[in-house]
Amino acid sequence: MARTHAQGPQARKAKPKGSPRRASSAAKKKASKPNIRSKKLSTLPLSTALLRNIYELMLKSRVLEERLIKIYKVGDAYFWIGGPGEEAFGVPLGLLAKKGQGHQHDWFHLHYRATPTLMALGLDPADAIRLIMNRATDVSTGGRNFSGHYCYPQWNVAPITSPIEVQYSIAIGTAWAQHRRKAKGITIVSGGDAGSAEGDFASCLIWASRPGNELPMLITVQNNQWGISTNYSTQHGEKYIADRGKAFGMRTAMVNGNDPIESYLKLQEEMSYIRKTGKPVLLETFVSRLYGHSSASGANFAKNEEDCLRSFEEKLLKHGVLKSNETDTLRASLEEEYRLLAEKIRSEPLPTAESIWEDVYVDNENADWRKF
Repeated sequence: MARTHAQGPQARKAKPKGSPRRASSAAKKKASKPNIRSKKLSTLPLSTALLRNIYELMLKSRVLEERLIKIYKVGDAYFWIGGPGEEAFGVPLGLLAKKGQGHQHDWFHLHYRATPTLMALGLDPADAIRLIMNRATDVSTGGRNFSGHYCYPQWNVAPITSPIEVQYSIAIGTAWAQHRRKAKGITIVSGGDAGSAEGDFASCLIWASRPGNELPMLITVQNNQWGISTNYSTQHGEKYIADRGKAFGMRTAMVNGNDPIESYLKLQEEMSYIRKTGKPVLLETFVSRLYGHSSASGANFAKNEEDCLRSFEEKLLKHGVLKSNETDTLRASLEEEYRLLAEKIRSEPLPTAESIWEDVYVDNENADWRKF
């Protein structure tokens, strides 16, 4: 069950569940994820239409990521990194955000596993394929960055960066601008558990919680128990990353990020609190890493991790929200759609050498030192 700092000591009694993969026998005993589980409900607390929408967006994101992995494995891309395993948290985050441009809308400073959130915001799958294939037609980077490094100014999605967790310090800027303008939008920043060791994360907690100048920030840590190949238990002295917010008088919460219903309800609660008070929340969500760290570690399916999509599908089938024939039909349709997209995009042009000077400065001011 999700908890907030305000819920008191009983909420700290979460017990560990199964061990992550590849850890030593000693580490396995320590490196388990908290058993943050939902209460059993006779009826589901979200509408049928919303449940179906969440499921379809989760499936679209998963099938798209699996197509991106295939694109890499057949040699049509140099690198893959993405968000399989984070759909149950990422999709509700995107659905609950106030999408638009400007400070009255929510700002996003996301990490490179954010495809589920972008899908909920309205991502065109072709954009993700052009990005991983490094095509000049890529709207996010002009074909000059890795997969998952999205940028959508029209949705306040700041450029996703490769340096680990710098988004936590960058996000302070948009949150401060919203605070000064008393804007209705909030700033959302996300990252991984390993990146919380970076100084940018500490700076974010400090600036977000200054007395009298608290910032309207949803600070999330998607904890999948791994930092590339380093196990969480060997790097963290604290029991929960969320607890680090308490030293700053900040509201904190934890949620089972493999449960989209719990994630939706908890995000709705915490985002409502931020919008009402203008104060920050540090939210730790426990997720899976279903295809390893990236293509650098093989991008193979991890069978001993919980698959949030399968768990949610089984729940919806049990409650009659979905029919068994629907799921297979929808997946097959999406797989074919993305396969055809990849074939079409393969023939699109690569960036030219001269395009390296583009979009370096605001309004595309000249960046070529030879032309200064």
